[in-house]
Amino acid sequence: MIKIEHLTKNFNKQVVTNDLNLEIPGGKITCIIGRSGEGKSVLLKQIIGLIKPTSGHIYIDGIDITQLSSTEHEKVYEKCGYVFQFAALLDSLTIFENVGISLLENGVPENKARPIVIKKLTEVNLTEDILDKYPSELSGGMRKRVGLARTLIRDPKIILYDEPTTGLDPITSRVVHELMASMQERLKLTSIVISHDLEIFKYVDYIALLHEGKIRYFGEAKTIWESDNPYIYQFIRGLSEGPIQTESLK
Repeated sequence: MIKIEHLTKNFNKQVVTNDLNLEIPGGKITCIIGRSGEGKSVLLKQIIGLIKPTSGHIYIDGIDITQLSSTEHEKVYEKCGYVFQFAALLDSLTIFENVGISLLENGVPENKARPIVIKKLTEVNLTEDILDKYPSELSGGMRKRVGLARTLIRDPKIILYDEPTTGLDPITSRVVHELMASMQERLKLTSIVISHDLEIFKYVDYIALLHEGKIRYFGEAKTIWESDNPYIYQFIRGLSEGPIQTESLK
Protein backbone atom coordinates (compact mmCIF):
# COMPACT_ATOMS: atom_id res chain seq x y z
CA MET A 1 0.00 0.00 0.00
CA ILE A 2 1.04 3.60 -0.67
CA LYS A 3 -0.14 6.16 1.86
CA ILE A 4 0.07 9.90 1.27
CA GLU A 5 -0.44 12.28 4.18
CA HIS A 6 -0.78 16.09 4.07
CA LEU A 7 1.28 16.33 0.88
CA THR A 8 2.00 19.87 -0.30
CA LYS A 9 4.10 21.00 -3.24
CA ASN A 10 4.75 24.64 -4.06
CA PHE A 11 6.55 26.05 -7.06
CA ASN A 12 7.31 29.56 -5.81
CA LYS A 13 3.83 30.94 -5.04
CA GLN A 14 1.96 28.32 -7.04
CA VAL A 15 0.48 25.53 -4.90
CA VAL A 16 0.17 22.32 -6.94
CA THR A 17 -0.65 19.74 -4.26
CA ASN A 18 -2.35 21.22 -1.22
CA ASP A 19 -2.47 19.14 1.98
CA LEU A 20 -3.37 16.10 -0.12
CA ASN A 21 -4.27 12.77 1.48
CA LEU A 22 -4.69 9.46 -0.35
CA GLU A 23 -4.34 5.73 0.34
CA ILE A 24 -3.57 3.60 -2.72
CA PRO A 25 -4.45 -0.09 -2.21
CA GLY A 26 -1.76 -2.67 -2.85
CA GLY A 27 -2.16 -5.16 -5.67
CA LYS A 28 -4.76 -3.05 -7.49
CA ILE A 29 -4.90 -0.45 -10.27
CA THR A 30 -5.76 3.07 -9.14
CA CYS A 31 -6.40 5.74 -11.76
CA ILE A 32 -5.90 9.40 -10.90
CA ILE A 33 -8.05 11.69 -13.03
CA GLY A 34 -8.56 15.43 -13.20
CA ARG A 35 -8.66 18.32 -15.61
CA SER A 36 -5.53 19.46 -17.45
CA GLY A 37 -3.18 21.50 -15.30
CA GLU A 38 -4.36 20.06 -12.00
CA GLY A 39 -0.93 18.60 -11.19
CA LYS A 40 -1.53 14.89 -11.75
CA SER A 41 1.92 14.26 -13.20
CA VAL A 42 3.52 16.32 -10.42
CA LEU A 43 1.75 14.10 -7.89
CA LEU A 44 2.95 10.97 -9.67
CA LYS A 45 6.54 12.23 -9.69
CA GLN A 46 6.34 13.00 -5.97
CA ILE A 47 5.15 9.46 -5.27
CA ILE A 48 8.16 7.96 -7.03
CA GLY A 49 10.58 10.56 -5.66
CA LEU A 50 11.42 12.39 -8.89
CA ILE A 51 10.09 15.60 -7.29
CA LYS A 52 10.56 16.35 -3.59
CA PRO A 53 7.43 17.63 -1.82
CA THR A 54 7.45 20.91 0.07
CA SER A 55 5.91 19.15 3.07
CA GLY A 56 4.00 16.01 3.97
CA HIS A 57 4.71 12.29 3.90
CA ILE A 58 4.62 9.44 1.38
CA TYR A 59 4.76 5.91 2.79
CA ILE A 60 5.65 2.96 0.57
CA ASP A 61 5.39 -0.35 2.40
CA GLY A 62 5.46 1.60 5.65
CA ILE A 63 8.63 3.55 4.82
CA ASP A 64 8.38 7.35 4.61
CA ILE A 65 10.34 8.06 1.45
CA THR A 66 10.32 11.82 2.10
CA GLN A 67 12.73 11.25 4.99
CA LEU A 68 15.22 9.05 3.17
CA SER A 69 18.68 9.95 1.93
CA SER A 70 19.46 9.50 -1.77
CA THR A 71 21.16 6.17 -1.06
CA GLU A 72 18.27 4.91 1.08
CA HIS A 73 15.72 6.05 -1.47
CA GLU A 74 17.46 4.08 -4.21
CA LYS A 75 16.49 0.83 -2.44
CA VAL A 76 12.83 1.85 -2.44
CA TYR A 77 13.10 3.08 -6.02
CA GLU A 78 14.14 -0.42 -7.10
CA LYS A 79 10.60 -1.58 -6.29
CA CYS A 80 9.12 0.96 -8.71
CA GLY A 81 8.78 1.35 -12.43
CA TYR A 82 7.76 4.52 -14.29
CA VAL A 83 6.16 4.49 -17.73
CA PHE A 84 6.58 7.89 -19.34
CA GLN A 85 3.86 9.63 -21.32
CA PHE A 86 5.60 9.29 -24.69
CA ALA A 87 7.60 6.15 -23.81
CA ALA A 88 10.84 8.22 -23.65
CA LEU A 89 12.78 5.79 -25.80
CA LEU A 90 16.26 6.77 -26.97
CA ASP A 91 16.14 7.17 -30.75
CA SER A 92 19.80 6.32 -31.26
CA LEU A 93 19.51 2.94 -29.52
CA THR A 94 17.98 -0.27 -30.80
CA ILE A 95 14.97 -1.81 -29.08
CA PHE A 96 17.28 -4.34 -27.42
CA GLU A 97 19.45 -1.52 -26.08
CA ASN A 98 16.44 0.53 -24.96
CA VAL A 99 14.79 -2.30 -23.05
CA GLY A 100 18.00 -3.71 -21.63
CA ILE A 101 19.70 -0.40 -20.86
CA SER A 102 19.71 -0.84 -17.08
CA LEU A 103 21.23 -4.33 -17.44
CA LEU A 104 23.88 -3.22 -19.92
CA GLU A 105 24.83 -0.18 -17.84
CA ASN A 106 25.36 -2.45 -14.84
CA GLY A 107 27.77 -4.70 -16.71
CA VAL A 108 25.48 -7.58 -17.71
CA PRO A 109 26.94 -9.13 -20.91
CA GLU A 110 24.79 -8.84 -24.02
CA ASN A 111 24.44 -12.63 -24.34
CA LYS A 112 22.92 -12.79 -20.84
CA ALA A 113 20.83 -9.63 -21.20
CA ARG A 114 19.30 -10.77 -24.49
CA PRO A 115 17.04 -13.59 -23.13
CA ILE A 116 15.84 -11.31 -20.31
CA VAL A 117 14.92 -8.60 -22.82
CA ILE A 118 13.10 -11.13 -25.01
CA LYS A 119 11.14 -12.37 -22.00
CA LYS A 120 10.01 -8.84 -21.11
CA LEU A 121 9.03 -8.12 -24.72
CA THR A 122 6.96 -11.31 -24.69
CA GLU A 123 5.18 -10.10 -21.54
CA VAL A 124 3.96 -7.03 -23.46
CA ASN A 125 3.00 -9.07 -26.54
CA LEU A 126 6.00 -8.17 -28.69
CA THR A 127 8.37 -10.57 -30.45
CA GLU A 128 12.14 -10.72 -30.68
CA ASP A 129 12.16 -9.78 -34.36
CA ILE A 130 12.06 -6.10 -33.31
CA LEU A 131 15.24 -6.30 -31.19
CA ASP A 132 17.47 -4.72 -33.83
CA LYS A 133 14.96 -2.12 -34.96
CA TYR A 134 14.98 1.53 -33.83
CA PRO A 135 12.04 3.33 -32.18
CA SER A 136 11.31 5.30 -35.35
CA GLU A 137 10.58 2.02 -37.14
CA LEU A 138 7.76 1.11 -34.74
CA SER A 139 4.17 2.26 -34.44
CA GLY A 140 3.07 4.44 -31.53
CA GLY A 141 1.42 1.52 -29.77
CA MET A 142 4.50 -0.64 -30.13
CA ARG A 143 6.71 2.12 -28.72
CA LYS A 144 4.41 2.35 -25.71
CA ARG A 145 4.78 -1.39 -25.14
CA VAL A 146 8.56 -1.21 -25.52
CA GLY A 147 8.59 1.49 -22.85
CA LEU A 148 6.59 -0.82 -20.60
CA ALA A 149 8.95 -3.72 -21.29
CA ARG A 150 11.88 -1.51 -20.25
CA THR A 151 10.06 -0.77 -16.98
CA LEU A 152 9.44 -4.48 -16.35
CA ILE A 153 13.13 -5.34 -16.75
CA ARG A 154 13.65 -4.60 -13.02
CA ASP A 155 10.65 -6.72 -11.94
CA PRO A 156 9.01 -3.81 -10.09
CA LYS A 157 6.26 -4.27 -7.52
CA ILE A 158 4.83 -0.81 -8.23
CA ILE A 159 4.26 0.71 -11.68
CA LEU A 160 3.32 4.32 -12.33
CA TYR A 161 1.87 5.18 -15.74
CA ASP A 162 1.84 8.79 -16.94
CA GLU A 163 -0.89 9.09 -19.60
CA PRO A 164 -0.15 5.68 -21.19
CA THR A 165 -2.49 6.16 -24.17
CA THR A 166 -1.68 9.77 -25.11
CA GLY A 167 -1.49 10.13 -28.89
CA LEU A 168 -2.97 6.71 -29.64
CA ASP A 169 -6.09 5.92 -31.63
CA PRO A 170 -9.04 4.30 -29.75
CA ILE A 171 -8.27 0.77 -30.95
CA THR A 172 -4.60 0.94 -29.94
CA SER A 173 -5.56 2.58 -26.64
CA ARG A 174 -7.81 -0.37 -25.88
CA VAL A 175 -4.96 -2.77 -26.64
CA VAL A 176 -2.73 -0.91 -24.18
CA HIS A 177 -5.47 -0.88 -21.50
CA GLU A 178 -6.08 -4.60 -21.93
CA LEU A 179 -2.36 -5.28 -21.69
CA MET A 180 -2.12 -3.27 -18.45
CA ALA A 181 -5.08 -5.17 -16.99
CA SER A 182 -3.76 -8.60 -17.99
CA MET A 183 -0.33 -7.79 -16.57
CA GLN A 184 -1.96 -6.64 -13.36
CA GLU A 185 -3.88 -9.90 -13.09
CA ARG A 186 -0.78 -11.97 -13.79
CA LEU A 187 1.85 -10.08 -11.78
CA LYS A 188 -0.30 -8.68 -8.91
CA LEU A 189 1.33 -5.25 -9.16
CA THR A 190 0.35 -2.05 -7.42
CA SER A 191 -0.37 0.26 -10.35
CA ILE A 192 -1.10 3.99 -10.47
CA VAL A 193 -2.31 5.46 -13.75
CA ILE A 194 -2.70 9.11 -14.76
CA SER A 195 -5.26 9.35 -17.53
CA HIS A 196 -7.90 11.51 -19.23
CA ASP A 197 -9.31 8.52 -21.11
CA LEU A 198 -12.69 7.48 -19.67
CA GLU A 199 -12.31 4.12 -21.40
CA ILE A 200 -9.79 3.18 -18.72
CA PHE A 201 -12.56 3.02 -16.11
CA LYS A 202 -13.34 -0.46 -17.44
CA TYR A 203 -9.87 -1.74 -16.58
CA VAL A 204 -8.98 -0.20 -13.21
CA ASP A 205 -10.10 -0.96 -9.66
CA TYR A 206 -10.23 2.51 -8.10
CA ILE A 207 -10.62 6.12 -9.22
CA ALA A 208 -9.19 9.18 -7.46
CA LEU A 209 -10.09 12.67 -8.71
CA LEU A 210 -7.64 15.53 -8.18
CA HIS A 211 -8.93 19.10 -8.12
CA GLU A 212 -7.19 22.24 -6.83
CA GLY A 213 -4.47 20.23 -5.15
CA LYS A 214 -6.70 17.85 -3.21
CA ILE A 215 -8.31 14.46 -3.76
CA ARG A 216 -12.02 15.25 -4.06
CA TYR A 217 -13.20 11.72 -4.74
CA PHE A 218 -11.96 8.18 -4.19
CA GLY A 219 -14.00 5.10 -4.95
CA GLU A 220 -14.39 1.89 -6.90
CA ALA A 221 -14.31 2.29 -10.66
CA LYS A 222 -17.31 0.02 -11.15
CA THR A 223 -19.58 2.44 -9.28
CA ILE A 224 -18.28 5.73 -10.66
CA TRP A 225 -21.09 6.26 -13.18
CA GLU A 226 -23.64 6.17 -10.35
CA SER A 227 -21.69 8.59 -8.15
CA ASP A 228 -23.42 11.80 -7.05
CA ASN A 229 -20.09 13.47 -6.30
CA PRO A 230 -20.22 16.86 -8.12
CA TYR A 231 -16.54 16.75 -9.13
CA ILE A 232 -17.02 13.32 -10.74
CA TYR A 233 -20.32 14.37 -12.32
CA GLN A 234 -18.72 17.32 -14.12
CA PHE A 235 -15.57 15.45 -15.13
CA ILE A 236 -17.11 12.37 -16.70
CA ARG A 237 -19.74 14.40 -18.54
CA GLY A 238 -17.13 16.72 -20.01
CA LEU A 239 -18.37 19.82 -18.21
CA SER A 240 -14.95 21.41 -18.12
CA GLU A 241 -15.96 25.04 -18.48
CA GLY A 242 -16.44 27.22 -15.42
CA PRO A 243 -16.01 26.44 -11.73
CA ILE A 244 -16.87 23.14 -10.13
CA GLN A 245 -20.38 23.33 -8.65
CA THR A 246 -20.04 22.20 -5.06
CA GLU A 247 -23.44 23.04 -3.65
CA SER A 248 -24.26 19.40 -3.11
CA LEU A 249 -21.25 19.13 -0.82
CA LYS A 250 -22.64 21.68 1.61
